[in-house]
Amino acid sequence: MPRPVSPLSDSLPPLVFGTATFNYQYNVDPYALGPTPLVQKALAQGVYAFDTSPYYGPAEEILGTALDTDLVRTHYPREKYFILTKVGRVASDVFDYSAEWVRESVQRSCKRLKTSYLDVVYCHDCEFVSPQEVLTAVTELRRIRDEEGTLKYVGISGYPVDILCDLAEMILRETGESIDIVQSYANFTLQTTKLLSDGLQRLVNAGVDVVTNASLLGMGLLRRTGIPLGAMGDWHPAPDGLRQACIDAAKWADSKGEKLEVVAIRFGLENWLREGAKVGVLGNPLANTEPSYGSAISIPRKRLGVSVMGVSKVEELDETMRVWRSVLDGLADDFDAEPGTITPSNAVSDHEWSLWRRQNVRVLAKGIREVIGQEWVDYAWPSPDPGYVNRAPAREVKEAQIASDTAGSREVTIPTPPSEV
Repeated sequence: MPRPVSPLSDSLPPLVFGTATFNYQYNVDPYALGPTPLVQKALAQGVYAFDTSPYYGPAEEILGTALDTDLVRTHYPREKYFILTKVGRVASDVFDYSAEWVRESVQRSCKRLKTSYLDVVYCHDCEFVSPQEVLTAVTELRRIRDEEGTLKYVGISGYPVDILCDLAEMILRETGESIDIVQSYANFTLQTTKLLSDGLQRLVNAGVDVVTNASLLGMGLLRRTGIPLGAMGDWHPAPDGLRQACIDAAKWADSKGEKLEVVAIRFGLENWLREGAKVGVLGNPLANTEPSYGSAISIPRKRLGVSVMGVSKVEELDETMRVWRSVLDGLADDFDAEPGTITPSNAVSDHEWSLWRRQNVRVLAKGIREVIGQEWVDYAWPSPDPGYVNRAPAREVKEAQIASDTAGSREVTIPTPPSEV
């Protein structure tokens, strides 16, 4: 496949289905979620991009199986949807950004995902390794793009906004070519908007084409039921004080007749569509193909900020898509009405209700952030933890992880690398 001649922003859609939930972190048994019908229903509802990673346990294989069906092949040819995956993170404390491993990982992802090419490959959680290691991986990914054609666009992903910016600037400075895409997670939510305040303009200045905003719920932090506990137990890095502040915010939302997660999803989707437009995309935001899900909403063709949604159940997908359609419905309008001008009772159309809901969520978001409080609004936990040491990327470590991922084991025993013996 030849190197793309147009930027990723020309075609990527602004809503991406994230498959981190197809993992033992979020669910006891991701295979029991019914992932194939879930992925197929997402396609039917107009979601044409999927984000995954080898680090997400069996997620790549689950997604590959869901896409490798007669139904998908018949109605959604490969060139119609996007696959975004990652390289570099092997296990929780094992990273390998070497050129050799990057090549192996890309080949393995193509095999698992049952595709001849990948639309995007990110360097996964790049704050855990040195800038030079990131540069090595990016250089190899670009070589694969140019010489082998098994991937189209190259990106970086991670948590600390400042490090993502530092790396994007370094890549441009050292190579003369901007990184195509940056994925930030849990940094543009109801709890924090650091991606906007601390990162957006720096990334624009570094020539980054697209910035995706993932984990609108802060990896499950902004849920009434609290952080999801899968087979791996409590893995979330948020401190107790922040967790309690979010529980208090959920109770406050309940007192207003609202679900914290619904407000959080709408806040993230709607605001990043606008705020992230400088690093947004022109792809179809709702490319419906099945009449049962309604006709596509007509909006002006302009760049829209990209969000990555994570869902585990069809019900969660339906709720997110209901919110997404409502957000798009009100996108073309500037809603300047005073509070109370339009209410649910006097709205005479879905469009008017969408405008009212936008205004209502703004008020609710302000109240929720006040409950979370100054101590925790825009708080970012350390990543990696102080004292973190990357275990040597010995082959037996990687092979143990590969075997575990393939088997779908909930517990992984990784041998100690020889350098630590």
